[in-house]
Amino acid sequence: MIQGNVEQTTFGSYSNCIKKRIIPYFDEHYPGLLLVDLTPIHIQEYYIYERKVLNVTNNTILHRHANIHKALKYATKTGLIPSNPAALVDRPKAGEYKASFCTKEELEQIIMASKGDPMEFAVMAAAYYGLRRSEVVGLKWSAINFETKTITIRHIVTDARIDGEHYLVQKDRAKNKTSYRSLPLIPSFEKLLLSMKARQEENRRVCGNCYNQNFLEYVYVDDLGELIKPDYITGHFPILLARHGLRRIRYHDLRHSCASLLLANGVNLKMIQEWLGHSNISTTGNIYAHLDVESKQFSAGVIQNILCPQETDEKSSQDTAENG
Repeated sequence: MIQGNVEQTTFGSYSNCIKKRIIPYFDEHYPGLLLVDLTPIHIQEYYIYERKVLNVTNNTILHRHANIHKALKYATKTGLIPSNPAALVDRPKAGEYKASFCTKEELEQIIMASKGDPMEFAVMAAAYYGLRRSEVVGLKWSAINFETKTITIRHIVTDARIDGEHYLVQKDRAKNKTSYRSLPLIPSFEKLLLSMKARQEENRRVCGNCYNQNFLEYVYVDDLGELIKPDYITGHFPILLARHGLRRIRYHDLRHSCASLLLANGVNLKMIQEWLGHSNISTTGNIYAHLDVESKQFSAGVIQNILCPQETDEKSSQDTAENG
């Protein structure tokens, strides 16, 4: 029922969750349990098992609950069961999302470590522009204008696994409307792109018929023209870090680090929202507002000047005397 109403990647996520997590648990702990005999206690015990035995986070359990609730809601609608037992289950509280950030020095080390590595383009794109993995893989040459010095994010590539089969999903739309964005071409990034373009043209000439013709419009391909897959970025990035003795972080943390450095250097949250392509500024604020120390210090100074101007004048005079 759900397959025709959601994206292929979403269906793949639902399918894998149910077939690899939920069904195996009930097969092992309640073999032969009929749908009509399923109770809220069965479901609640599954969530407890996930959390206490498998150390699964509350957020992941909430995803499991959404799958179960939706399936049983459909079973209720079609008359397979009289009511939805998942509706009576106490859901765990969602955990607060905590992003991980690199310092300027760490980010520079990662960029240097990626030089000459197949991950170089992915690292630079995330560090400079905060691009998502799907946006990095989906970048096309048509999105780069070397004359106007702009790069436009408008196409994404993701992958999905359904029943063991791997599917590459290519879409001419980003995660949301604000994900579609046009940004200035940073000189060092432009230099990398030009070198990649020249290399691809040379590889295509040398390899001839052996060169993959299916991904000629894409930027991020290997020496034989094969598109670099999203899973490669996720899998190879920690290997790159370990090889150079660098702190282990997720690839997506490069995106957070890009934002944190912008914020630390005076770029406001609205501008960061537009740079990263967040759907709304509240998303940006929830993740990065606690890092905005400079604006908070400015606000503190304003309040001080308004409510206690005399103390401010006295402190200013004292500082002048000490420095004089």
